[in-house]
Order: sequence, then structure tokens, then C-alpha cells
Amino acid sequence: MPASQGCYECCMRCLGGVPYVSLVATLLCFSGIALFCGCGHQALTESERLIETYFTRDHQDFITLAYLIEYFQYIIYGLASFFFLYCIILLAEGFYTTSAARQSFGEFRSTVCGRCLSTTFIVITYFLVVVWLLVFSLSALPVYFFYNMANTCHTINILSETPSSINQLCIDARQYGLLPWKAVPGKACGMTLSNVCKTREFFLTYDLYIAAFAGAGMTVLALITYTVSTTYNFAVLRYLGRKGISPRC
Repeated sequence: MPASQGCYECCMRCLGGVPYVSLVATLLCFSGIALFCGCGHQALTESERLIETYFTRDHQDFITLAYLIEYFQYIIYGLASFFFLYCIILLAEGFYTTSAARQSFGEFRSTVCGRCLSTTFIVITYFLVVVWLLVFSLSALPVYFFYNMANTCHTINILSETPSSINQLCIDARQYGLLPWKAVPGKACGMTLSNVCKTREFFLTYDLYIAAFAGAGMTVLALITYTVSTTYNFAVLRYLGRKGISPRC
């Protein structure tokens, strides 16, 4: 009985040292980054194919967008690697600080180095929150473009019995900055646009951008959770320091 009680106490002590907030934020961040990077990368590839096929005839009109898409895809590779490492570091910091909080006057000690690291994580995470709010806003733009495209196609299908009216309904990629103004045709109108909306590429790209947008939102939520968690961790370490626990690094 005493042995089982000791095992139970040991398990409860271990569970008490788990930083559940940081753990949830890490899982949320991994899921969000995976959605944003994976779906965003494929969505850019499909967008390149869609615009090149249906909105332009001269490859020179499309080459600038092709280079931008390639650069964005390289950025996505870097984002995935950076956030994988950064989330693991934040989770490790959460484990350390939670253990320090659970054993305030035990073996774990608040150090000047620990408080400096917590301050650094707060500043970096806050900066990343601001950056990802911007990314989250920008990732809504392709969703808006494809939503307008789908809505215009729906209108065309309703008015399909009056060809003279539907030919005036167009989606101009040049207005969204995807192509230069000299690009020909640069837009799709009427039944041509309706046929584009029925292709597999359109539905796939639209769904991928929605998933990437959702992934960006999940990442923002994870980073906000990290900000709250790291701020709390810093307060814990500062509290331990004020209690006279050794401030050596």
C-alpha cells in the first residue's frame, strides 16, 4: 500500500509539472503552421497554373507573379522550420518554469538567466503575434478573390438565359495586382468564367486558401496563448527571485 501510494504521489507530482497551457499552444501552433505552410504552398502552385491557363496568353506577362510565388514558397519552408524549433523551445521553457512554480523552495531555483530568457521570449513572441496578425490579414486576400469569383460564377449561372447580360460579368486579375495592366486578356467573362469555376483547379485552390487562412488564425491564437503563458512564467520567476531564492545563472 505505501509503495502504491508513493507511486501515485510521484505520478501526480509529474503531472503537476506539465505546462498544460504551453502544451496546448504548442499543439495548436504545430497544427496551424502545418495547415498554413502545407496548404499555402500547394495553393500557390495551383494559383500559378490557374492564372497562367485562363487569364494570360503571354508568359512574359506572368513571369513576375511566377517569381513572387516561388519566393513565397521558399519563405514558407523557412517559416515551418523556424516555428517547429521555436515552439519546442517555448514548451521546454514552460516545463522549466512550471516545475519551478510547483517546487518554489525546493531544488529548482529562479536565476537571473532564467528571468532574462523569459523576458526575451515575451518580446519575441509579442513581435511574432503582430507579424502573424498581418499574415492572417493578408491571407484573407486570396480567399476574398476566390469568393468573388465563385459569387460571380453563381450569378452567371442564374442569368445564363440572357447571354448579353452575363458577358458583362467578369473577374479581372489585373485589378487584384496579379497581372500587369498590359496583360491580355487579363480577365475572364461570361460563360468562360463559369467554365473556369467548374474546374478541379478552382475548387482545390479555393479550399486550400481557406485552409491556409484557418491555419494562420490558429497560429495567431497559439502565439497569443504563448504570450500569456510566457508572461505568467516571467511573473513566477520574478516572484521566486523576490523570495530570496538564489539569483545566480
